[in-house]
Amino acid sequence: MEGGYDDRDGKIWMDGELVDWRGANVHVLTHALHYASSVFEGERCYNGRIFKDREHAERLHFSANCLDFEIPYSVDDLIAAKAQTLEANGLTDAYVRAFAWRGAGPDMGVASARNPVRTAIAVWKWGNYYGDAKTKGAKLDIAKWKRPSPETIPHQAKAAGLYMICTMSKHAAEAKGCSDAMMFDYRGYVAEATGANIFFVKDGEVHTPKPDCFLNGITRQTVVGMLRDKGITVHERHIMPEELEGFQQCWLTGTAAEVTPVGQIGDYNFEVGQLTLDIASDYEKLVRA
Repeated sequence: MEGGYDDRDGKIWMDGELVDWRGANVHVLTHALHYASSVFEGERCYNGRIFKDREHAERLHFSANCLDFEIPYSVDDLIAAKAQTLEANGLTDAYVRAFAWRGAGPDMGVASARNPVRTAIAVWKWGNYYGDAKTKGAKLDIAKWKRPSPETIPHQAKAAGLYMICTMSKHAAEAKGCSDAMMFDYRGYVAEATGANIFFVKDGEVHTPKPDCFLNGITRQTVVGMLRDKGITVHERHIMPEELEGFQQCWLTGTAAEVTPVGQIGDYNFEVGQLTLDIASDYEKLVRA
């Protein structure tokens, strides 16, 4: 078993060069550590190919722009760096974490325009995000925290600061023996899990929350397209909490989660049904094609 994420063999790409894993460090006065000025991507490499490689690199740039900074490497630079990092670590099936942040520099207040923007890529082996829930169905708590209004956060960005309430919600869920937590949004509609989008099935049709105040995940968009290609009706809409009782199936989507069935949310139970199993299988085939 490997040690902590700060104590491993291997290489991490930082600011244009590969460095030893244990030496990939930043100063304690790094701006992102104090003010969350950081964006990231979660990606998976299957059989030597990163799924949606370019889309992830483009979104990293988009997220940085949302936080008012520019990544000093182009999309093509990032794609090449990811491939270089995978090769340096001898991995063909791996999780890929690309990220960028405001580093330490002359500014140490809220404003940090003069600080350098740092960029890094790390890769490692990572199995099922939810363990055996991938086949048995995850058990979800219902979080007390809600996704904020888009007037208060750049919700389209995959930004580190937006995950603070997700971390707290997932910790509370795990303390109750759950795999994750489902969150409502600021209006009381069903939103997402702490790091994955959510789908429901009723009478052969699929319902998924409208991503108007949370991240419209790349995996989510992929699965919506797959369902429609199969001729299945997909409703992207606001979902009220009381509707949970009427849904028959449920699953989560995300780069880490892939397609994971859900068996329970709070007091509501769902079957791991055929449509859930089919879309999980189809997604697995797609990413490994």
